[in-house]
Amino acid sequence: MKKILFLVFLLMNMTHAQTDNTHVVYFETGLFNVPEIEKNRLVLFIQSLKDIEIERIAIYGFCDDRGTDSYNLTLSQNRADAIKKIFSGFGVDDNLISNVDGKGEVLLRVVSSDNINIIRGLNRKVEINVVYKKDLKEPIKKEKKPPFLKEGLKVGDKITLDNILFKTGYSYVVKESLPVLEKIAEALRERDDIHFTIQGHVCCTRNERDAVDKGTGKRNLSLARAKYIYDYMINKGIKRTRMRYVGLKNKYPLGKETKYDRRVEIKITSISNKD
Repeated sequence: MKKILFLVFLLMNMTHAQTDNTHVVYFETGLFNVPEIEKNRLVLFIQSLKDIEIERIAIYGFCDDRGTDSYNLTLSQNRADAIKKIFSGFGVDDNLISNVDGKGEVLLRVVSSDNINIIRGLNRKVEINVVYKKDLKEPIKKEKKPPFLKEGLKVGDKITLDNILFKTGYSYVVKESLPVLEKIAEALRERDDIHFTIQGHVCCTRNERDAVDKGTGKRNLSLARAKYIYDYMINKGIKRTRMRYVGLKNKYPLGKETKYDRRVEIKITSISNKD
């Protein structure tokens, strides 16, 4: 029964609370040795970090609500130490690991379930948080003055939406870009004299890295990116009659880092006379 529950925890872990910056390892009741299947997943995560510049790594151990406070603190610390040992064994510099802390018990309703065994199982864990140097050094800048308000804007102008960035293989923008996108929508509401085409681009179609929309499985990612912006603008009150959208694949690379080619641009098609 214990192994069946553990597999349930693993499946839930694979579908929830995992990002590029975090990883969670689950443990069996009262133990701090890492289960083999969890160790294999952790090794894959560590290997994915090899080509990434890391600022720091934090490792936090937890227990469920059973046991005394002293017991749980010791067990959670042992779990955190076990994970650090695996990191060290795979060549991760100890100086990068800023925290290895046991936090004791935690009993959070992280899933919608009345089964106390499931809830407890999801709290017998170690959380690993990775901070990348690029996250600290290259934050996406917020534009103080959107480019649509510049003087001398004319028909045919093509405006790259700076800092509207997409994750490889997906049609939606990264969350850091949403405040910038909101400012662009505000500018377009102010400049209601502008009609435009939203042009979607991808960075690299070789081996289908940035060609197929992983959300739908369709090979129309540049079009899907343009439509994402189109739908966003509609939701923000921009009239459909003012805009259209097209996908241009990877025909027009910018010659910079590939992340800047995962982009959308606005081409001005007409400017009406407000007089």
